[in-house]
Amino acid sequence: MNMFLHELKAYRKSTIIWTGSLVGLIIMFLSIFPSFSKDIEGMKTLLEGYPEAVRKAFGLTLESFSSILGFYSYIFTYVTLCGSIQAINLGLSIVSKEARDKTADFLLTKPVTRKQIITAKLLAVLTSIIITNIIYIIVASIMASFVATTDFDIELFIMISITMFFMQLMFMSLGVLISVIVPKLRSVISISLGTVFSFYIINMFNSVVGGDVLKYITPFKYYDTAYIMKNTSYETSFVIIEILFIAVSIGMSYFIYSKKDIHAV
Repeated sequence: MNMFLHELKAYRKSTIIWTGSLVGLIIMFLSIFPSFSKDIEGMKTLLEGYPEAVRKAFGLTLESFSSILGFYSYIFTYVTLCGSIQAINLGLSIVSKEARDKTADFLLTKPVTRKQIITAKLLAVLTSIIITNIIYIIVASIMASFVATTDFDIELFIMISITMFFMQLMFMSLGVLISVIVPKLRSVISISLGTVFSFYIINMFNSVVGGDVLKYITPFKYYDTAYIMKNTSYETSFVIIEILFIAVSIGMSYFIYSKKDIHAV
């Protein structure tokens, strides 16, 4: 419990900054919806001027801005992009920060097992992500209700919003696995940005060319907002893949961390 509270306190500043950033981002995006909805025909005319490949790459459809859910499903892509960076940053820091701060050998001299150490760290990171998502969904729901020009399905809105949490779990698991495999990470932010944007670019490329192979590679394709809005559900195959990916990544992380050599200072 002491390790969990210590780790949670260590992530406090990061959690506040990321939560505030995501909340500020969604407030800014949703606040411009009334302006778009007033001139929807003009917006559709403007979008028609863009090449079809560009519209597909950025997820722009002529119907995107006609309703609050359609508008939200488009801007939510950029929110999840930021949320994914937060999650992989936290995952990468679980083990790597001990090496960077030269506290790994001190930590392992305590009467705790490596399993207890990584469990406490994982729970702290998970708690941080949960707090971020709870605050984000509450603020986003209130803001959407405030700016919406017509009634909308709040349950569907929340279904879309909570997918950020699901994607964050994947990136967090990937970050943890990388942190236990790589001996020393000198720059967490460069790895997190490179990883997240690589998956995002793959998602954009797949949106243009289509196909069934690439969509299984990038998490950004797992929770397609268009599918969720149409079916009011998630695609079962992607949910199963995510569960398996998280289980394997975390399982491997425990195994590798319990066996790896921890260099003393």
